Amino acid sequence: MVVILKGGFNMAELEFYDVKARKKFKTSDFRIEEKNGRFFAVAKSQSGPHECWRVLSKTQAEQLKG
Repeated sequence: MVVILKGGFNMAELEFYDVKARKKFKTSDFRIEEKNGRFFAVAKSQSGPHECWRVLSKTQAEQLKG
């Protein structure tokens, strides 16, 4: 598993869907994780202590890393 942390200025903003709260939200405070060759953006939920995961393509993950 590879974890790349995001944060700071001029970061991309992604939209996540919180399954538990059934709401969408946008944030630029997320990290990129790779599991079994697949890439995910992971953000803390705005409505609770859980995390929300979003599937990314390999090219999206590479763009967000740099």
